[in-house]
Amino acid sequence: MTGTPQNILSIQSWVSFGHVGNAAAVFPLQRLGFEVWAIHTVQFSNHTGYGAWTGAVFPPEAVAELIDGIEARGVLPGCGAILSGYMGSEGTVAAVVDAVRRVRGANPGALYACDPVMGDVGRGVFVRPELPDLIAAQAIPEADIVTPNQFELELLTGRAVDTLEHALEAARALRERMRAGGPRVVLLTSLVRSGAPENSIETLVVTDDGAWLCRTPLLPLDPPRNGTGDAIAALFLGQYLKTGQAAQALSLSMSALFGLLSRTHAAGTREIQLVAAQDEFVKPARLFEAQQVG
Repeated sequence: MTGTPQNILSIQSWVSFGHVGNAAAVFPLQRLGFEVWAIHTVQFSNHTGYGAWTGAVFPPEAVAELIDGIEARGVLPGCGAILSGYMGSEGTVAAVVDAVRRVRGANPGALYACDPVMGDVGRGVFVRPELPDLIAAQAIPEADIVTPNQFELELLTGRAVDTLEHALEAARALRERMRAGGPRVVLLTSLVRSGAPENSIETLVVTDDGAWLCRTPLLPLDPPRNGTGDAIAALFLGQYLKTGQAAQALSLSMSALFGLLSRTHAAGTREIQLVAAQDEFVKPARLFEAQQVG
């Protein structure tokens, strides 16, 4: 990437301590050379995995007001992508979709990457009960890239994802509901399936051009570290914007995430070691290739 950095609008949660939401996404994107315009849907002291936190959920009007202010600077034509994560309320989903449409009005080539933060295996749905249907009905049809985990893909499609073939079928079903005319990229994270090698975890990307699988060792992180989904959504979007190739973006982003989680595991910390592992985002120490599977 040369010259003026590309701009990304990122609308997600924020924590003061630790790394989830924008606190997990902004810095990796900056290390990759992007300018990030961050809008926070909540500001908490720490992520909710600790069981206790302080802070506030921002009303949807606050999100929309910040979009108004950015638009008033006349800079929306220079926004190359929008990334959304945890939304929190019905109004926030609508505010995010409105932001996407306003950016596209100024720059029709802008991509929207939706991380449909709704739940996870073991925890179930951890957002308000109406949000999964709202995200499915409003955000997914506007999206060019969607980055669900295994639980969220099953929730969005109503399909079991327990084999590679079932994962491919579910991803293709989700692609059919995404924005017509866009690249319609589905990145399935944290895939655990029958037939996979033991002590491994996989990520699958499905596009118009085919499907690719990237496998990395499964690190014994217990409990699983919060923020990894936010980090991989940002890393994949950044690499996809840089390379234009889903398979290459998958390989580079998963290799970077493995480096981040390896550093976290070695440190024995509850929070992902985002700053300590920053060189991994630019040049991963260990590269995991993406293998074509469809």
